[in-house]
Amino acid sequence: MTIKEAEEKIIGEFSYFEDWMDKYNYIIELGKSLPLIDPQYKTDEYRIEGCQSNVWLQAEYRDNRLHFTADSDAIITKGIINLLIRVLSDRTPQEILSADLSYIDAIGLKKHLSPTRSNGLLAMIQQIKRFAIVYQAKSQQDER
Repeated sequence: MTIKEAEEKIIGEFSYFEDWMDKYNYIIELGKSLPLIDPQYKTDEYRIEGCQSNVWLQAEYRDNRLHFTADSDAIITKGIINLLIRVLSDRTPQEILSADLSYIDAIGLKKHLSPTRSNGLLAMIQQIKRFAIVYQAKSQQDER
């Protein structure tokens, strides 16, 4: 499944809900289904700065693809990071860096988050893209 296809799937899921309370409840459910990060990565080194809640993100690079696991101490934040991981995990660094993530606006997420959660969402996206930059540079260096 491509990034666009994954985004369209999420947009379709959110289209079933008419009001934002139902969408928040769905985000909470997504948070409950987030595959948890290994406890060894719940350290400051993996904590995303800029989030009001504690959010930890770990990336593993294998077969030229990034695989993410994450956790948070806030259930809505867990759902938000799950929405990002569903689209961006198991992708090449270039795919991640090229992704426009328009589904975030399409489902109305940014518009309905508090300013602190919006900042946290941006911090999560930036951290995922930082991992992509690092591993893209590493793979280019390994090719030399």
